[in-house]
Amino acid sequence: MASEDVKASESAVEKIVNLAEEAKLARQEIRPTSHAVISICKSLVAGGVAGGVSRTAVAPLERLKILLQVQNSHSIKYNGTISGLKYIWRTEGFKGLFKGNGTNCARIVPNSAVKFFSYEQASKGILYLYQQQTGNDAQLTPLLRLGAGACAGIIAMSATYPMDMVRGRITVQTEKSPYQYRGMVHALSTILREEGPRALYKGWLPSVIGVIPYVGLNFAVYESLKEWLVKTKPLGLVDDSTELGVVTRLACGAVAGTMGQTVAYPLDVVRRRMQMVGWKDAASIITGDGRSKATLEYSGMIDTFRKTVRYEGFSALYKGLVPNSVKVVPSIAIAFVTYEQVKDLLGVEIRISD
Repeated sequence: MASEDVKASESAVEKIVNLAEEAKLARQEIRPTSHAVISICKSLVAGGVAGGVSRTAVAPLERLKILLQVQNSHSIKYNGTISGLKYIWRTEGFKGLFKGNGTNCARIVPNSAVKFFSYEQASKGILYLYQQQTGNDAQLTPLLRLGAGACAGIIAMSATYPMDMVRGRITVQTEKSPYQYRGMVHALSTILREEGPRALYKGWLPSVIGVIPYVGLNFAVYESLKEWLVKTKPLGLVDDSTELGVVTRLACGAVAGTMGQTVAYPLDVVRRRMQMVGWKDAASIITGDGRSKATLEYSGMIDTFRKTVRYEGFSALYKGLVPNSVKVVPSIAIAFVTYEQVKDLLGVEIRISD
């Protein structure tokens, strides 16, 4: 009997200890949950601000790039970066340089927010699975970062693609265009009424394919460069701390942006041309003067590639590359740096409020 009482007492003590441990673990799990919510909000806000600031800074070059991409080769209106910007200024004024920027910002803010947030979450998930296979001390490799970046880009692009399609059409409108979209909402309603809901996703496939090298390389190269600089500290670019300076981060973003846009650019040209298909005023819009009778018909991504190369040559796949190269370097660099600066700022404010 005594031994049974002792066993019963030990069992009761063991249950109490187990309950106490479970309660302790439960309290510990609550804390990171609240921090996770704060981290998510910080990522969303920082990503949105980064996207809006970077795109606004290079809006004139962005518009010129799209005009060059879809321009009819038989009626050249925009010939070169400097002359193209001068032509827009002369024919449409200062506002013409920023046409479509409002719609672009409305698209890019949620796009960037979702993209940066998705990248962080995808990186955490991939790293967790990778550590389960290789060990708790494992770190993300460039290939795994590429996968996380590609996932983030596809999710963000798909979520906001109808806005990008509308932005493309609004951007190529000129003052002499026979029909004007009055804004994003009017353009969306008009496309839905005249072309159907599927039209809002014209060019989606080359966009998805292009996301893999473009966004994936952006994130992978940027993060890998940062990690390499912190570890090796070449040419005294990094001091004893583990944080990079703003100029160094800007350079990392510039290198990442250049590599990504060069690889994916032909797919971007194809996407823009596919977005014009089905628009009854597209031929005249593209020439800029409303006089051309040129047709604009592509049956799909492969057909767009084939006809573009056949009728305009292989170089047509790189139309607008120069202004894009000029804009993408500061745009991507500013986006990355702004994102991290805003996150740091939000982090300071949160710690103070606590």
